[in-house]
Amino acid sequence: MKQYEAVIKVMEESGGFATLGYLYEHVLQVPGCVWKTKTPYASIRRIVQEKRFFFKIKPGLWALNSHRAAVLEKLSIDDNASDEKKEEFNHTYYQGLLVEIGNLRRFQTFVPHQDKNKLYLSKPLSDYSTLTEFYNFTYENVLRRAQTIDVSWFNVRKFPDSFFEIEHTTDIQNSLLKFLELQDFNANFSIVAPKPRRQEFEYKISYTAFNPIKDRVKFIDYEKLAAYHAKIFELYQIQQDF
Repeated sequence: MKQYEAVIKVMEESGGFATLGYLYEHVLQVPGCVWKTKTPYASIRRIVQEKRFFFKIKPGLWALNSHRAAVLEKLSIDDNASDEKKEEFNHTYYQGLLVEIGNLRRFQTFVPHQDKNKLYLSKPLSDYSTLTEFYNFTYENVLRRAQTIDVSWFNVRKFPDSFFEIEHTTDIQNSLLKFLELQDFNANFSIVAPKPRRQEFEYKISYTAFNPIKDRVKFIDYEKLAAYHAKIFELYQIQQDF
């Protein structure tokens, strides 16, 4: 079996689409396909860019041309899907990437209760997040806002390590206000958004009100998040050989 055929096989078995991380995890296990190269993950990245067979849905997410119509309909991002459905897919996709990254980094992961039944690709986010309840690590009035943050990572001591808000079109300032409430905790804060919104982020974070967290909030664009998601899966697969 040729290498590109192994990639096609894995995608077909996963519904016609897959993240790069998923491909890294499964393609090299396909029987009958030999990967003599020292850089198989780079080869997979090259293969999915072959336009004869594959197309890009989102950063880090690829699909089969032969399944295009069915995949776009299943993910509710075809021409018949409403703007609301497309927005939901976009939001939950990046939530899912963050949850998977957190899990591989051995954090406990949480998504808000209102998002748990929303689909990350083909399964509910609750199938990926490890926590069903938010840890009560502080006062109730602070927890009420904190548990609405899009993705939270907790350490083994049940304290927050990182908080992420995904801002495709909504007001970044609202997310910064949530982070401000958590300024007394040794946690990381990140805004995940399209690259063109960086300028807006830098303008909003410069408000005097956000001085306490100004140097603690990172801006992560979609492409960088997807690249990190793929890289963490690559490193995880390499670690399994030791």
